[in-house]
Amino acid sequence: MSSNMCTRLLCHVGSGRLSVCFSGGWYALSSSSCHSKVLHFQARAYSSHGRRSDGDSSQGRMQGLSTPVPELDFQLSRLQIDGVLRANEQSVRIPEFDRRGGPSPVLKFESNQLAANSPLEDRRSTATCLQTRGMLFGVFDGHGGHACAQVVSERLHYYIAVAMMSESGLEDLEAAMETLRPVPPILQWYKHHNDYNYRESASLYVNHLRVYWQELLASEEHGDGMSTSEALSYAFQRLDTDLSLEAQVPLASDLMHNTAVQAAFAGCTACVAHVGPEGIYVANAGDCRAVLGVQESDGSWSALPLSQDHNAANAAELQRVRSQHPSSEHQTVIVDDRLLGVLMPLRAFGDVRFKWSRELQQSVLESGGCDLEALNLYQYTPPNYLTPPYLEATPEVTYHRLRPQDRFMILASDGLWDELDNEEAVRLVAEHLTGIHLQAPVSASQRQISLGQMHQLLLRRRARATPALDLNAATHLIRHALGGTNDYGEMDQERLAAMLALPDDLARMYRDDITVTVVYFNSSLNKPSRNN
Repeated sequence: MSSNMCTRLLCHVGSGRLSVCFSGGWYALSSSSCHSKVLHFQARAYSSHGRRSDGDSSQGRMQGLSTPVPELDFQLSRLQIDGVLRANEQSVRIPEFDRRGGPSPVLKFESNQLAANSPLEDRRSTATCLQTRGMLFGVFDGHGGHACAQVVSERLHYYIAVAMMSESGLEDLEAAMETLRPVPPILQWYKHHNDYNYRESASLYVNHLRVYWQELLASEEHGDGMSTSEALSYAFQRLDTDLSLEAQVPLASDLMHNTAVQAAFAGCTACVAHVGPEGIYVANAGDCRAVLGVQESDGSWSALPLSQDHNAANAAELQRVRSQHPSSEHQTVIVDDRLLGVLMPLRAFGDVRFKWSRELQQSVLESGGCDLEALNLYQYTPPNYLTPPYLEATPEVTYHRLRPQDRFMILASDGLWDELDNEEAVRLVAEHLTGIHLQAPVSASQRQISLGQMHQLLLRRRARATPALDLNAATHLIRHALGGTNDYGEMDQERLAAMLALPDDLARMYRDDITVTVVYFNSSLNKPSRNN
């Protein structure tokens, strides 16, 4: 969109009609409406009928004598909406038995992504561990660009899988590298055709992965490999260390070096789940989230969080961050619910502006041979930057033993959780899974309602019973997160169309990138035997 066009998007609550009018001048936006359920852009320009809305009648008459301002219908059709929502969806059914002959705890997974940033800054990755048992599911929410999330999504699963391998397995990897034989496969990836890798940096990543397993081999305590919990925690921290070091040293090519610097100065949060025969381990650093969908014996559903957000809403996290710095900084470490008044997540990969000393940052940016303008990098130090590091990628690891009532897990970036709470997300997936729409019983206060009010209640219930439009549960969640509900409990199609029709330069003001993966469990594996 050119800078000399004033964009007016008007979403009328009554009519649900969305139109776009253009007139000369800069467009003005109200950032306070970013999380509003109704889109409204604060600008003067023209109303949806092409007339001025600022009360200037003389200018209105002048406008009537001139060429009418064209009004463009910006409403997307149902087919266009479906095309946008389904462009990145993925559905994979997992074989009943894994490579080791054991039953798989995962039946299938469904995933999808919707961009608000251009390009998309979220990443996702799913892989089966071939040298050990279990599957890895990851969601990565990038900020300051996509570079960090891209690198972490490519490499973190390898670091986790290698840490869980036994000493003999690592020796096989090293022997294959030394003799130039094919290396035993570590992971089986499940890629969407829109996913991509940093191919120009592949050799660097392999070399550093090899150094990683060589160090594990040199450890006298590795033996049968790390436990899942230890592997998750160590892999997060070690990869973040490697990202930092790679940005500081000369590399084989300028392209490789530029990629490393970009990844280190950008950042990403990460939530990774390892699902194996023993249960679910979730490692979280930041504000992505994992939630379990539980179906009780009476058919009701509940949401069980498997992770905690690392932001200013988490009192324990605030205490952890403040405790790492002198008491004189307690009023400046967190300002306006942000780290040093800048960053919302309190744990993240990359983000070396919150980890390196001022001198190291300056040295890398000035003498690293990078084209800072081309990389969209700049020298900036957060305010009150006195005792770094202020940020770390150490994850909080939780464990949950799978039970028969545990039906699915939702793993998603905060773009989803900004719009839906845990219970609402679980309800939507449960209804999508079972085809049974959960209706709250009529309360005592509702039993004394008028015939008209009863009619409204029935309309809302009928709206809730509308069949799902999407086969993919992740798409179903994204559709409802953006669409919201109208007065009858129906998904608001006009709001959904408006959110999807926003141009690239405006979309991020009203929604975030959304990445969702829904994992369905083989509940029959967790049923107790009759003898027990």
